[in-house]
Amino acid sequence: MRFQTPLEPARLIRRYKRFLADIRLADGREVTAHCANPGSMMGLAEEGTKIWVEPNDDPKKKLKYSWRLVDHENGHFTGVDTSVPNRALKSALMAGEVPGLKAPMVRPEVKYGDKSRVDFLLSGAGPDIYVEVKSVTLCRAVGLAEFPDARTARGLRHLEELSKVAQAGARAVMLYLVQRTDCAAVGIAGDIDPDYAAGLDRARMAGVEVMAFDCCISPQEITLGRALAFRG
Repeated sequence: MRFQTPLEPARLIRRYKRFLADIRLADGREVTAHCANPGSMMGLAEEGTKIWVEPNDDPKKKLKYSWRLVDHENGHFTGVDTSVPNRALKSALMAGEVPGLKAPMVRPEVKYGDKSRVDFLLSGAGPDIYVEVKSVTLCRAVGLAEFPDARTARGLRHLEELSKVAQAGARAVMLYLVQRTDCAAVGIAGDIDPDYAAGLDRARMAGVEVMAFDCCISPQEITLGRALAFRG
């Protein structure tokens, strides 16, 4: 997924109210940017952090910049827009580029369970495959990405819905997409959300599969990367 508009470098002043961030552009101007991330963004929102933002000239949008990346200034990046993983994964699924998840028909946002929508439903080649996707950005130990970065009742509900799907005979996949370029494995942050950790254990016992991939990230684009080890 290529960014529609060339990104611009900036420095973070502060992130607040979940979806807002005050930033300083390269020319010294201070503006407010949209932050498309409802999570805690632990370790990613420190004052002075180098970031990349996408400008827009849409008259309908009040905020003229959107925060897309954290630049760790060591050759590595983290994507902070939680809508990106589904867009990047959709392209890869449509092209048949995701190992273990290939099917003639790929449909996003399909209703299932109790008032839920599965991120992707793959069909036309054997049992239907229900795929839930979670964006992972937390890293507290070198090389290890963790989910979640805050308590997530919604994430727990998705695990319960996937369990029902698996028990009914379809394939159910919990896919963790790591929006970082500095991690080689994924784990669950059970100290942050023990209920989610226990829910994942129950889901796996019910037949839910776990997959994990990283992303190739640059200020030009974000694409699906390699499969990662899951430590759970």
